[in-house]
Amino acid sequence: MLKHLRNREEWDGKSLPQKGFTLVELLVVIVILGILAAVVVFAVGGSTDKAQTSACKAERSAVETAVEAYRASVGSYPTSVSSMIGGSNAFLRATPAYYTVSGSTVTPTGPCV
Repeated sequence: MLKHLRNREEWDGKSLPQKGFTLVELLVVIVILGILAAVVVFAVGGSTDKAQTSACKAERSAVETAVEAYRASVGSYPTSVSSMIGGSNAFLRATPAYYTVSGSTVTPTGPCV
């Protein structure tokens, strides 16, 4: 059928954008895009676990540093996290999401366990 259309004078008079793409060409492009999307999904899928692990390590380090800075400044270890937040002894900006403090002990909670 396409051979018949191509032989017609109307077909020859059209420019390339007016002729369009064949169904096979469109299907090939769709399949290639699908393969690329699958590769990206599997490549990015593991990065969330790595990000959580990095966040736990960073928060633990920040809390341990704040506990030692508190001890150096006040002379004793904090009884809780709230004593290190705000006031004259603002060693932390906010309450840690994944760790609790009791004296010199930093205990993981939630996903960092």
